[in-house]
Amino acid sequence: MTGDQIASFAYLVLLGSAVTGWLFLQSRQSRSKLVQQAAIWGLIFVGVIAAVGLWSDIRRDVLPRQEFVSSQEIRIPRQPDGHYYLSLNVNGAAIRFMVDTGATQIVLSRSDAQRAGIEVADLAFLGTARTANGTVRTAPVWLQQLTIGPLSFDSIRAVVNEGALDTSLLGMSFLNQFENIEIRDSELILRY
Repeated sequence: MTGDQIASFAYLVLLGSAVTGWLFLQSRQSRSKLVQQAAIWGLIFVGVIAAVGLWSDIRRDVLPRQEFVSSQEIRIPRQPDGHYYLSLNVNGAAIRFMVDTGATQIVLSRSDAQRAGIEVADLAFLGTARTANGTVRTAPVWLQQLTIGPLSFDSIRAVVNEGALDTSLLGMSFLNQFENIEIRDSELILRY
C-alpha cells in the first residue's frame, strides 16, 4: 500500500470508530436499537470503502474517456453502445466524433459543421455517399484546423452530410494519419 492509501484507510478507520462510539453512547438504554443502527452504519462504512477502493474501475467503466498515454499514443475506450468516440477541436469548436472505419472521409453533421464555423446554408451538396440508411448528399469542405491533444492538423478535407446524422464520423482519411491502429482490451489505440 502506498502512503496515501494508508492515510486514507487510517482516516476511514478513525471515522468509523467515531461513528461507532457515538452510536454506543447514544443508545446505552436500548441495545437492540444500537445493534440495528450499528449494522446500518457498518454497511454504509463498507460501501464507502468499496467505492473508494474501486473508484478507478468505476470511473473507467461508467465514464470512459480518451486519454493520451504519451505524446505518441491515444487510447479510446469502447463505450457502452459498443462504439469508439473521440473528441476533437475543429476550427476551435469541441466536437465529438464516432470512429467509423466504414466511412471513407471525415463526415460532419450539419449542426457540428455550424458549430465549427461552416456556413451550411452556403454549401453545395453535390456529392453522394452510400450509408446503411441509404444514399445521402454531401458537400465538400476544408477544415482549417483539427486538434486532438498535442496533435494538430491543418487544411483537412471533410464532407458535411445533408441528411439526418446524430454524430459526426471520423473515417479512414483521418485514421490514415496514424502509424498504427490497434483494438485491444476494449480500447482503440492510435499511435503516431
